[in-house]
Amino acid sequence: MTPANDERTLIFVGSYTAASNGNGEGIATFWRDTRTGQLTPAGSLELDSPSWLTIHPALPVLYAVNETAEGAITAVAVGEDGTLEELNSLPTGGADPCHLTITPDGRFLLCANYSGGSLAAFALGPDGVPTVRTALVRHEGSGPHTERQEAAHVHMAVVDETGTLVSAVDLGTDEIRSYHLGEEGELIPVAVSTLPAGTGPRQLVRRPGTNHAYVVGELAASVMTVREDPPGTFAVENSAPATLKPGGENQPAQLELHGDRLFLSNRGPEAITEFTLDGVLPKAVADHATAEWPRHFTIVGDHCYVASQSSDIVQAYELATWTLIGGYPIGSPAFVTAWQR
Repeated sequence: MTPANDERTLIFVGSYTAASNGNGEGIATFWRDTRTGQLTPAGSLELDSPSWLTIHPALPVLYAVNETAEGAITAVAVGEDGTLEELNSLPTGGADPCHLTITPDGRFLLCANYSGGSLAAFALGPDGVPTVRTALVRHEGSGPHTERQEAAHVHMAVVDETGTLVSAVDLGTDEIRSYHLGEEGELIPVAVSTLPAGTGPRQLVRRPGTNHAYVVGELAASVMTVREDPPGTFAVENSAPATLKPGGENQPAQLELHGDRLFLSNRGPEAITEFTLDGVLPKAVADHATAEWPRHFTIVGDHCYVASQSSDIVQAYELATWTLIGGYPIGSPAFVTAWQR
């Protein structure tokens, strides 16, 4: 079963709810017309602040963080008609989980606890349902930004293509900490890579087929090119402003590598910045305007979908021309992704 076909694709939107001072309701699903890019509502599920979602690589199961002070993950079954059904929920061991990723073999789920300053691992059963938390590692440290770096804040965990190396990006300590993911889901320290003080690293995206990756500096409003050598160890080679026209307040958020381009959402400038890649180094070429506070976006085929949190809307754009083709009201949207098989 795959909830998509040649004519339409399922789109998921996660939102901030009253549990974290948002006005969303949980997860919403839409059918996307693959030709026009337009969306049609399909279903919804009430859930506390599912601000990040990830999809099982083989099963019709969706995973959501519950970004609350208690901190939890929830597994959700996805029906062929786009409807959603909650399967189970487990505590993450830390406050305000904000990111999830799954190993390529579908055996383990990794969760970044932002306020908890920790990284958790969960085992998944053959049906994709989380069964037990297998590891919880807490980071220690701080950075020079007194308001945002008073303690460790794990913002993302990235799994390599082997599914055994996990790199956790820590906004609070200006570090990337890498771990070996063991057969039983244990997290064994491998390396600690220190980034420039005050960077506030938020996201890490590896460039396939190379030993380079890109890191979003949320506090420095930058995108850094790093070399990964040996695996799990990162060294900065270059840093560039997060927008074509830097200046003013900016909190860059979501980074996506799409073919030979990079796209980065910038909150404050209210834009998705497009970068070309000169070899491995990004060069900003356009700032594409969006609604307010573009927290997350996803590129699907010829279209880009932007979750503008403060405008309570998901907007659809034609990627080549950045022409607005549709707007879909939803309270405090924090995440948007597509079911692509």
